[in-house]
Amino acid sequence: MTVSKSEVNSIWMITREYDGLAGAGGVKDVCRQLSEALVEHGKSQVRVVLPRYGFMNPKSDGFSPFNLPSPRNVPSAAGYCYDYLDIDMNYPGENRRETVSIWHREKSGVSIFLVEADRFAEKLGVYTYTAEEESQRSWQRQGSGHYDYFAMNILLQKAALALMTVIGEKPDVIHCQDGHSAVIPAMLREIEGYRHYFRYTGTVVTIHNAGTGYHQEVEDLHFAQAVTGLPDRVISASLLDRAFDPFIAASNYALMNTVSEKYALELQGTPEDSRTGWLGHALIKNGVKLTGITNGINPEDFDPAKPKQIGLPAAFDVRRGQLKGKRTCKEKLLSSLNSRRKRARVEQFGRLAIRPDQPLVTFIGRLTYQKGVDLMADSCAALLDKDREFQMLVLGSGDPEIETSMTAIAENENFNGQVCFLRGYDQDLALKIYAAGDFFLIPSLFEPCGLTDYIAQLFGNVPIVHRVGGLVKVIDGHTGFSYTKHSADTLTETVQKALDIFRAEPEKIKQIQKQAVQLIHKKHTWKKVMRQYLDLYSRAIQMACSFDSTEQDH
Repeated sequence: MTVSKSEVNSIWMITREYDGLAGAGGVKDVCRQLSEALVEHGKSQVRVVLPRYGFMNPKSDGFSPFNLPSPRNVPSAAGYCYDYLDIDMNYPGENRRETVSIWHREKSGVSIFLVEADRFAEKLGVYTYTAEEESQRSWQRQGSGHYDYFAMNILLQKAALALMTVIGEKPDVIHCQDGHSAVIPAMLREIEGYRHYFRYTGTVVTIHNAGTGYHQEVEDLHFAQAVTGLPDRVISASLLDRAFDPFIAASNYALMNTVSEKYALELQGTPEDSRTGWLGHALIKNGVKLTGITNGINPEDFDPAKPKQIGLPAAFDVRRGQLKGKRTCKEKLLSSLNSRRKRARVEQFGRLAIRPDQPLVTFIGRLTYQKGVDLMADSCAALLDKDREFQMLVLGSGDPEIETSMTAIAENENFNGQVCFLRGYDQDLALKIYAAGDFFLIPSLFEPCGLTDYIAQLFGNVPIVHRVGGLVKVIDGHTGFSYTKHSADTLTETVQKALDIFRAEPEKIKQIQKQAVQLIHKKHTWKKVMRQYLDLYSRAIQMACSFDSTEQDH
């Protein structure tokens, strides 16, 4: 059976994040932008399912309670009799059910469903506990993962499948985003009711980050079997380092991809896979060759030529080299950071003098070792010791030790006016930093794809990256600067080279800025990347049909 891309009409996306509603990383951007591209350019029907977390207000976000269909001529008491779903969530030796209801809204052509459940509503963060939760219960340590993360994932997946069943949806493809929804393919083929109902539905699993700690694995195999309902033979065949791993569980039933070609190669063709607990090589043993599809971006979402829609003080056009407004954005930001002021979401350490002629080096992201921020802190200190004609601005939070290092540098009197650290995160402020910056640091130890390099480029903020994973799309000397050795010294040398070119060859920097945006429009928009996903979806449908014919043969 051959399925054309045009026949991929119905796609359901299961995720823990969605931009504008709930997010913690790049997953949110991929889910929204890919969904909207599939609707607008692929002419597909796209439905997204994610939890309704406690920090979300569905009514203010435009959602309404979703009325589940009820049998004809059967009244529903108070209108609620059929507006909930009972989901089996068994524990070892205990049969349990959890009740969920559904919120719904259409946005940009995408049909979005929120799963309302006690387990989700009590959470104030997407994946980890917040300071507020720690103040309520000391064991809910800020930054630590939810104790019931695996049950949360399974409840979301089962609720999504139950919703499809109740409303009579048999999608062409179910797209599972990361390990949080990667058990669905196994459930679809190994649990009888699902197996028959979804017999022609293909499944795709996207691995956004294969690093250890991101798999959503569980070591309690009895619990995994009870709550998923999967047969013991499936549980025992889905182990990685003695834990039930959703990615391994999916590997026999779904097509799998990562978010860049280089990351797929690193996972299955290099020793870099050691950072994943050898997941990539375990997938090879299961006969799975990962497809690499580099994430795209919607340039319209980050267009400085339309400053009002993204909150910038002035317009500029990087693609055409019209950068007068970028200077204005820089002056405004420096003025706001020249003295300390209270902000709702971030805490300021240090300040920046109003020196718009000096290059401004920026960083926005999680302060973690995976992001290479430990090396960035060391590099920053080394640069500041020998070069006093640039400024450094960091926005983010994360590892307490790294936060302490950045605070110490920003508060050092010797660097007064040269370094500012904004601890926390604020989306509006982030966009202003992208627009004001001259250089954007991405010194990641490993990086599956990276979206911040795209965003920085669209704002004329030239990326300086460690050439790894998806960051290989930054071409050294053409669309940014890159280096290969992961060390503070190499990072320092590369930043110094960029600063020297900024001062001596400003036209070269301007050319790099223009070339970067031109390449994004030529190769990296979601309109173009979407076609690779449609091809993957077509192959997934063919895979589902092969399962069906195999079952009939038996």
